Amino acid sequence: MIIAIGLYPGFTALDALGPYQVFTTVPEAEVVLCAAEPGTVVDDHDLLHLNVDATFADVPRPDVLLVPGGPASLALARDDAPIVEWVRNAHPHTRWTTSVCTGSLVLGAAGLLDGLPAATHWAFRDELARYGARPADERVVVDGRIATGAGSSAGIDLALTLVTEFAGPELAQGIQLALEYDPRPPFDTGTPDKAPKPLVDVVAFMMDAHGKKWSPRGVG
Repeated sequence: MIIAIGLYPGFTALDALGPYQVFTTVPEAEVVLCAAEPGTVVDDHDLLHLNVDATFADVPRPDVLLVPGGPASLALARDDAPIVEWVRNAHPHTRWTTSVCTGSLVLGAAGLLDGLPAATHWAFRDELARYGARPADERVVVDGRIATGAGSSAGIDLALTLVTEFAGPELAQGIQLALEYDPRPPFDTGTPDKAPKPLVDVVAFMMDAHGKKWSPRGVG
């Protein structure tokens, strides 16, 4: 089984590395990091530099395809972007086509979400709707062969959900235990519905003021 994680300059690290950590634990799964061109791909804070050897052309028919989100995904969510073309061409052959956070915008630009429920980061639901998707507030949304995750931390939930589907719940539960994935956050403010409205307003304002490229360091 080939699991391809499509990267691009400006991706959000947790969106990719959360699922990566889960998928690399699956026996007989080959996890491939790929990008439009080989070389170094830098995350959205210009701190994580990943050396990527495989191009999209090298993995035209992965069994599982995943697109992480990140500030750059907004600009990439256009018809002629290499990652959009890769998703569009690979999707007919995948077992699962998936995204985390604003990676869903890339799936939308590829024409895969029209009329379908889909998850994304709460601050980008309006953008997602422009592609004909029906934004949902669940952490993971599965519709046919398409699975989408909400904000960055939902990538682990998405990956465990997929492992359950293609390898069984026992393996997914074992991976969860091996990772000691037992979230107990210090605050119950992880969604707009749970957070105090003043906090939601501040975060939304800061993201909008920075072109939605702001990362909430030190907030919450």
